[in-house]
Amino acid sequence: MKNWEQELKEQYEAIPVPEQAKARIREGIRQARRETARTVTVLWMKRTVGTAAAAMAAITVLANAGPGPAQAMEAIPVVGAIAKVVTFRTYERQEEYQEARIQVPQIQGQGETAAANQELEAYGEALIAQYEEEVGSLAGEGHYSMDSSYDVVFENDRYLCIRIRTTVAMGGGAEFVRVFTVAKDTGETVELSQLLGGDPGRLDAVSENIKEQMRRQMAEDENVRYFLDSDMPDTDFKGLTGQESFYFSQEGELVIVFDEYQVAPGYMGAVTFTIPKEVTGDLLGA
Repeated sequence: MKNWEQELKEQYEAIPVPEQAKARIREGIRQARRETARTVTVLWMKRTVGTAAAAMAAITVLANAGPGPAQAMEAIPVVGAIAKVVTFRTYERQEEYQEARIQVPQIQGQGETAAANQELEAYGEALIAQYEEEVGSLAGEGHYSMDSSYDVVFENDRYLCIRIRTTVAMGGGAEFVRVFTVAKDTGETVELSQLLGGDPGRLDAVSENIKEQMRRQMAEDENVRYFLDSDMPDTDFKGLTGQESFYFSQEGELVIVFDEYQVAPGYMGAVTFTIPKEVTGDLLGA
């Protein structure tokens, strides 16, 4: 049986993670050996809905084409007047030492959503395949769990932002966050570089603001640490690629999301940075 550190290392390499994060993930695995007292808490995020009436209007019962009641489709409340998000599939497994619960969302009711739904389904299927592969390699030995759930973090007449949180645990653990931002007029997902008009200067400005926030937070709190200005400059945060996950705050500000270990040590968890409109301009304007 492989030891948990090796299992965790292989698990990190298999989950879809940005390439630039892998060096930091390896460092995090080494650091995890020194963090044995740390308990990893599985994060369950549920979306709060505005009114009971809206919630009741949106609840539907959907049939599941897949095998078993564990994959039954579930409904969640309406996310807007012209669109809603439902659980297309729930994959559940419970063994003696391994367990999984993976929700796969789908958009219904607004324009052409096929492209976004295909991406959402492909992402969920990749997580399921990863779980089944890992459990198969364990041959009934060793602890392994995967929990993946979603919520709608932003929605207006132009964009719908679906956040998927995935927590994997194997002796240690890590959280991965993927946000699908969908343009309602096309039904397609929007990358950060597209949002910023394909302008490298605007992307650089956001990157510099993130670095400023990192430095300020580290100066104000000795317990805060980011991979910036460190003794490993080759793997320090250099800047955004334009493919990072993002969503909008309720005030319309851009929020950039990083996975655990991507720009900070594991104990910091998945981190976000809110970028002021003075840097980005009005991204939600007409």
